[in-house]
Amino acid sequence: MREEYDFSKAEKNPYTRQEKQVITIRLDFAVIEYFRTLATESNLPYQTLINAYLLDCVKNKRHPVITWK
Repeated sequence: MREEYDFSKAEKNPYTRQEKQVITIRLDFAVIEYFRTLATESNLPYQTLINAYLLDCVKNKRHPVITWK
């Protein structure tokens, strides 16, 4: 193994994922159960499905329809 390596011409790996931020979010029980059911059917983690759905909303510029009782 060398004592020193020259990284001056190194390039960032284009295949690495963008970093995600860890947050705390409160979701209704029904939302969690819905995504857990979908996760079981698709064999993916439910948090991955929630993230994918929210990312799809961002990409398609969807706005929530909120009505208060």
